[in-house]
Amino acid sequence: MTTQQVLLLLLLWMWLPHPCHTEMLFRRTPDLRPKSFGGRASGNDGKAVHRQKRGWMWNQFFLLEEYTGSDYQYVGKLHSDQDKGDGSLKYILSGDGAGTLFIIDEKTGDIHATRRIDREEKAFYTLRAQAINRRTLRPVEPESEFVIKIHDINDNEPTFPEEIYTASVPEMSVVGTSVVQVTANDADDPSYGNSARIIYSILQGQPYFSVEPETGIIRTALPNMNRENREQYQVVIQAKDMGGQMGGLSGTTTVNITLTDVNDNPPRFPQSTIHLRVPESSPVGTAIGSVKATDADTGKNAEVEYRIIDGDGTDMFDIVTQKDTQEGILTVRKPLDYETRRLYTLKVEAENTHVDPRFYYLGPFKDTTIVKISVEDVDEPPIFSRSSYLFEVHEDIELGTIIGTVMARDPDSASSPIRFSLDRHTDLDRIFNIHSGNGSIYTSKPLDREVSQWHNLSVIASEINNPKDTTRVPVYVRILDVNDNAPQFAVFYDTFVCENARAGQLIQTISAVDKDDPLGGQKFFFSLAAVNPNFTVQDNEDNTARILTRRNGFSRHEISTYLLPVVISDNDYPIQSSTGTLTIRVCACDSQGNMQSCNAEALLLPAGLSTGALVAILLCIIILLVIVVLFAALKRQRKKEPLILSKEDIRDNIVSYNDEGGGEEDTQAFDIGTLRNPAAIEEKKLRRDIIPETLFVPRRTPSAPDNTDVRDFINQRLKEHDTDPSAPPYDSLATYAYEGNDSIAESLSSLESGTTEGDQNYDYLREWGPRFNKLAEMYGGGESDKDTL
Repeated sequence: MTTQQVLLLLLLWMWLPHPCHTEMLFRRTPDLRPKSFGGRASGNDGKAVHRQKRGWMWNQFFLLEEYTGSDYQYVGKLHSDQDKGDGSLKYILSGDGAGTLFIIDEKTGDIHATRRIDREEKAFYTLRAQAINRRTLRPVEPESEFVIKIHDINDNEPTFPEEIYTASVPEMSVVGTSVVQVTANDADDPSYGNSARIIYSILQGQPYFSVEPETGIIRTALPNMNRENREQYQVVIQAKDMGGQMGGLSGTTTVNITLTDVNDNPPRFPQSTIHLRVPESSPVGTAIGSVKATDADTGKNAEVEYRIIDGDGTDMFDIVTQKDTQEGILTVRKPLDYETRRLYTLKVEAENTHVDPRFYYLGPFKDTTIVKISVEDVDEPPIFSRSSYLFEVHEDIELGTIIGTVMARDPDSASSPIRFSLDRHTDLDRIFNIHSGNGSIYTSKPLDREVSQWHNLSVIASEINNPKDTTRVPVYVRILDVNDNAPQFAVFYDTFVCENARAGQLIQTISAVDKDDPLGGQKFFFSLAAVNPNFTVQDNEDNTARILTRRNGFSRHEISTYLLPVVISDNDYPIQSSTGTLTIRVCACDSQGNMQSCNAEALLLPAGLSTGALVAILLCIIILLVIVVLFAALKRQRKKEPLILSKEDIRDNIVSYNDEGGGEEDTQAFDIGTLRNPAAIEEKKLRRDIIPETLFVPRRTPSAPDNTDVRDFINQRLKEHDTDPSAPPYDSLATYAYEGNDSIAESLSSLESGTTEGDQNYDYLREWGPRFNKLAEMYGGGESDKDTL
C-alpha cells in the first residue's frame, strides 16, 4: 500500500465512532467505612493495624465530537465491585449535562450521549457518579468526580476576519517589500493533531506578489512596478489547515492592492514652441495666455514651478504658477508698444518642486519650451508729452496772452493729426482758451489772483481721423500776485475823543489789511492826507499806527464830530495807497477817561428849545402835510371821470364792459370803410367812454380825391389825432391798416438762418460796444469753443 492510501484509511478510521470501554471497579466494603485488607501488621502496642483501600478505580472518558449515528453514542461504563448483578445497586449521575446530554443506565452503569457534541462549543464536561442501595437509598460508595473530554476532529475551515482587505505599496518598490499581513483563524483544537495548523498560499496575483506560508505576509514579487502602467491589483489568498495537506479545509480572502505614486516622471511640455498674441493696449498685469507641462505623476509629485529663464522679453513679461491647474500664466509686466517692438521670444522652464532623491537617475525633472509673443497693433489715443502741466502767470497780463503750450502725439504708425480742446466743465467762466492746432493756452478774460489763485483745467487731445480716441491731461495754472490792491483799514473803527483830552493823548490804534500777498510780506505806512490841527498819526512801523490829539480840550457844542483822512500805502511795486476816513466823536468823559455821553441833546438845550417847543414844531409839520394831501385830493376830483366805473381800482385791474360788439353792422364803432374809401367820411361822433368837458363842433376834414393814396390819408388822420385833445389814448385802439412797402433790411427772422452755407462772421459784434460783449463771446469764441461745446 502507498503512503497516501494509508493516510486515507487513517482519516476514515478517525471519522468512525469508537465506543470507550472504561470500567470503574469498586472494592468490596461491608459498609461506608473502608475495610481492611487481609494482610495485617503489628504495631508497637501489639495491636493489629488494618490498611485502608479506595473503592473507585478511576479513568477519564474520551468522546469524539460530531457523532452522526442514529443511536445514542456510547461513552463508557461505571461499575462497583459491590455490584453482584442482582439489581440491588442503583447508579446516579450528576454534573454538566447529566440527565439531558448524558444519561446513565441505573442498573448497568452504562453512560450514553443523547446528541451530537461540538468541541468548539465545549471541550470537556465534569460529572459526578455515585452507587446507592436501591432499597435503603444509602450510598454504598462515596461520590466521585470524573471528566468526559471531547476529542477534536477537523470540522472547521480557516476563516479571515475581513472578507476584503485594502492595502497599498509605493510604486517602483524593490522585490520583497512588505505590503500587508493577513491572518486566518481555525476553531479546531490546535493542541490535537494538525486540524488548526494553517498554511497560506496565493491563488491570484502572481507574478506581482507573493505570500509567506507561515505568517501570511504579502510581499512584492516583481521589481519596478510602475503606477503609470497599472495602478490596481487584486490578490486572492488561501488559508488551509492540516498543514496544507490534502484533505485539509481552506478559506480565502481578497486583498486589493494599490500602487501609490512616487515622483518618478519629469514634467514634459507637449510643444516645443508656443505662439501667443497680445494687443499693445493691454494694461500691466493683463494675462495674455498660459503654458502647461504634463506630468504623469499625481498630487504633490506632479506640482510644477514655471519660470522665464531666457529670452528678449524677460523684462516685459512675467509668469505666475497657477496652483490649482498647474499652469503657467504669462502676464504683461511693462507697457507694450507695437511701433517699438512687435515680437518677443521667451524661454520658459517647468520644474518639479518635490524631487525624490531615489530617482535622480531618471532625471532631470524639468523641461523647457519656447514662447513667441506677437504684439498686435491697436489704434491708440494720443499721448501727451507730460502726465501733467503746471503754468505760472501774473494776474495783470493782457487778454490773449499765451500762458503755456501742451504737446501730444499719435503713437500709431499712421500719426494722425491732433486736435486740442478744453473741457469746459473745468473752466465754467471761460477764462482760458486753447488753440486747437498747436495746443497753446491763452487768456480770454482778465485774471484776478484775489478771486482765484489756482485754475485746474483739463485739456482733451483727440485724433482728427478718429475723434473718439481721446486723452486728457490735467493743466494747473497758478496765478502770481501783482500789487494791484491798495491796503485798507482792517476793521471799522468807532473812535471818540474826550472833551477834556490833552495834547498827545492816544485815542485809537489802527491797522490795515491788503488782499495782495507780496513775497517779502506786508508792510504798510500810515500818514495824514493833510495837516490837521486837532489830530496826528504816528506810524508804529509794525503795520499799525496811533491816532494822537494835538491840542487840549474839545467841545461838543462847537464840533461834535471830526473826520480824519488817513493815507495807507504799501511798499510793493507799484505802490498802492488808499485813504480811509476816521470818524471821531467828541464825548463827555469822567476823570478816568471813560466815555459817559456823546448824544446831541446837550447841543440843543443851550439854544433855548424845550421839549414842548419841539412837540409844537412837529404838530405844525403834520398839519401842513394834511393840508397838502387834501388839496391834492380835491384837485384830482376835478379831472374827467370815465362813464363806466368799476367797483375795483382801475389802476390795478382791467375794466370789463361785458358788451359784445355788433360786428360789421355796428356803425358806432370805428369805421374801417374810411380807409378803403376816403371820400366816405362821416362826421365825427362824440366819444361814449368819457364825459366831454365842452361840446364843440368837430372839424370836417376835406375829402381826399379819388386817386389819393391811402398813405396820405393815414398821415392826415394821424396829424389830426395828434392835435385833438380828446383823442386817444384811452381804452380804444386806432387801427391804420396799412402795411407799407418791403423793408430794405429784409426778413429779421432766425428761421432761415440755418439755410445759409458756411460759418458766419460775427466779429463785428465786438465793435458795437460793451453791451454786445456777451453775444460776441457766444458767437465769436473761436474754434476751441466750438469744439468744446
